[in-house]
Amino acid sequence: MILKRIKKTIQEYKLFEKKDRILVAYSGGVDSTGLLNLLLELREKWSFELFLGHFNHMLRHNADEDEQFVRRMAKKYSLPLFVGSKDVRSYARKKKLNVEEAGRELRYDFLKKTALKIGGAKIATGHTMTDQAETFLMRLMRGSGLRGLGGIFPLVEGKIVRPLIQIERQDIEAYLKKKKIEFRIDESNLDRRFLRNRIRLDLIPYIKRNFEAEIVSSLGRIASIIRDEDSLLEKIAQEKTKKAVSKKNNRISLEVKPLSSLPLAMARRVVRDFISELKGNLREISFKDVESVLCLREGKELTLRKDHVLRREKDKIFLKSKATPKIRYEYRWEGKKTLEIKELKLKLEGKKIKRRKSLHTDFDDQTSAFLDLGKLKFPLLIRNRREGDRYQPLGAPGQKKLKEIMRAKGLPLSEREKRPVFLSEDKIVWILGFPVSEKFKVEEGTSDIFTIKKL
Repeated sequence: MILKRIKKTIQEYKLFEKKDRILVAYSGGVDSTGLLNLLLELREKWSFELFLGHFNHMLRHNADEDEQFVRRMAKKYSLPLFVGSKDVRSYARKKKLNVEEAGRELRYDFLKKTALKIGGAKIATGHTMTDQAETFLMRLMRGSGLRGLGGIFPLVEGKIVRPLIQIERQDIEAYLKKKKIEFRIDESNLDRRFLRNRIRLDLIPYIKRNFEAEIVSSLGRIASIIRDEDSLLEKIAQEKTKKAVSKKNNRISLEVKPLSSLPLAMARRVVRDFISELKGNLREISFKDVESVLCLREGKELTLRKDHVLRREKDKIFLKSKATPKIRYEYRWEGKKTLEIKELKLKLEGKKIKRRKSLHTDFDDQTSAFLDLGKLKFPLLIRNRREGDRYQPLGAPGQKKLKEIMRAKGLPLSEREKRPVFLSEDKIVWILGFPVSEKFKVEEGTSDIFTIKKL
């Protein structure tokens, strides 16, 4: 029974807890409609609080009709609905992405911001085992390593969950048909110009007919095994990285000797970690780039991307470009007058306001923050980031190192010193450009709010 299988997935990967708030990424299609209705069936026992999030990509002729369908379903089930839309094509041109990548970035950005607005909800997407099999084959063709072949993770960042990841799409379709539940059909899924569609419509059916009828579940199982093994190898690699990568005088360098003593597979992982530490991410970094770093000879240089030029000297590989000097500043602020951080040429305004039911707290982490005034102790301390800084971002399951949060967000090293850190006593309450601290968030019982806004 499909309900029993989704329960098993939820429990196996610890996707939900009772009384969780869940934002369902709802397009109106087969997968998201199946996910929504299965969660509705589980809601009474698990006491879920469900919300719907629909992103209109404005790409298809039927996009507005899909949105109207979603609005009808939200009304039918009496669920709060959040709708977002952006010009995906323009964004793709601006960011030099393909339309699919641009749509995905904008959709997840909308979902994450919406989840924060409703109190750090988990985001549930309708990815199935069929999506997992398609992703595996796509990445296999592109020559991905273990991380890529691990496919779609059931749980990401502690807040993006995929309850249907162990269920095939055909089972979702059968469930909806049996329950006589309507859904929308995305005609773009029939467009064979896209590789994923060719795999879905042609390759997988061909393999099922001529080679292996259970190919979808087989590939889903392989991806699961790869994720587990990759996770183990990554833990080992992180330990090796600590020995091979050093940080001194604001310069990150890779020690060649410890690297050369490692098995090749592990050395590649350490190099990837090193590059990630330098760039903040691994975007546009290929297998060839990693091999080039491993083969870099003494006194030689290697250009990775744009201004990232690596040089090897005295058995160390490091970024040739000058390291940005650390900016040191420290201010104490009562929250009344305008705060001017001269070192950053930055001005911020603080305001104390009364909580009202109608208060609209739509905001952008890049420019503003809303904090529970009753939890703050003035004067606030404002300074540059320091080694060992930790805090719990809004909606996150626990504390994390600020350094790791910045790296995960892809913030360049040169920008990390330019983000002021706000502290109440010795606790971080907000960093410009990042979510406020979970401990200082505005809650139902909050009566007074302190806002900080970039001028």
